[in-house]
Amino acid sequence: MAASAQAHEYETITVEHRDGVDWLTLNRPEALNAINTQMVTDLRHYFAGMMENTSTRVIVMKGAGRAFCAGLDIKQAGAEGMVDSSGHRPVGQGWGFQGYLAEVYILMRRCPQPIISLVQGPACGGGFAFVLASDIRIAGESVRMNAAFIRIGLSACDMGTSYFLPRLVGTSLASELMLTGRFITAQRALATGLVSAVVPDEELAGAAQGYLDEMLTTSPMGLRLTKEGLNMAIDAGSLEAAMAIENRNQILCSQTEDAKEGMRAFVEKRPPVYSGK
Repeated sequence: MAASAQAHEYETITVEHRDGVDWLTLNRPEALNAINTQMVTDLRHYFAGMMENTSTRVIVMKGAGRAFCAGLDIKQAGAEGMVDSSGHRPVGQGWGFQGYLAEVYILMRRCPQPIISLVQGPACGGGFAFVLASDIRIAGESVRMNAAFIRIGLSACDMGTSYFLPRLVGTSLASELMLTGRFITAQRALATGLVSAVVPDEELAGAAQGYLDEMLTTSPMGLRLTKEGLNMAIDAGSLEAAMAIENRNQILCSQTEDAKEGMRAFVEKRPPVYSGK
C-alpha cells in the first residue's frame, strides 16, 4: 500500500480501516457536514491516494451526526472566503475553488474502489453530488436530497450533477429535480432507482454490510476492473467500444492466480481464497 490514509491526520474527515474496507466519515456534524475548503483538501488527499492503495478494497462514505452533507458552507464562504485552515486559497486548475472542489468528484470516479454512500438527513448541493458520484447508495428514512445550487442563484449543473443524475434516473426526473431544486425523499429515491435500499437511519451501517460481504468475496482485480469497465461503458460510443474494454479487462483478470483459484473453487464447490495476485 502507498501512503496510508489511516496514518494521515485529517481535520474534517475520519477514516477507519477494517477488514479491507475504509469507513470514511464527513466529520463536521456541528455544521451538518457542510463543505469547507479544508474538507475539500482532506477529500482530495484521501481519494488521490486510492489508486495505489491495494489494502482498501471498498469505501463506505457517511456523515457524522444527523446529516450526510448539507452542501457548501455558505456562512463560512461568505465570512472568510474559501481558504483552508492554513489560509491557503486554492486555484483548482485555474478555476479557483470551483475547480478545486470539482476535482473531488472526478477522483471519486477515478479511484478503483467501489464507493457505498450511507445517506441520512440532508444531502444537498455538493453533498447530493457526493451521493451521485458513489457506486451504491443506501438511504436512511430521514433522507432529503436536492440540487440546491439553483435555490441560491446558481445553475443546478454543478459538481457533476448534470452528468450523474440523468444517467442514474433518466432525463425527465433529472430535469424536474434540477430545474426546481425540489427535494427527493427516501421512498421516491428508491422507486426511481436512485438508491438501492431504504432503512431506518440507525440501521445504515448494518445494511451496508451485506454489500460489503459480497464484494469482498470477489477477486481484488475483478472488483477494481468492474468499476473501471462500468465507468467506460457508460460513455462508450458503441457496443464494439464497450466490448473492447470488456475484452481487455477479462484478459487481464484471466491471467491472474486469483482467476485460477476462482475456477478451482467453483469446480470444488468451496469459497475461493484470493491472494490479490
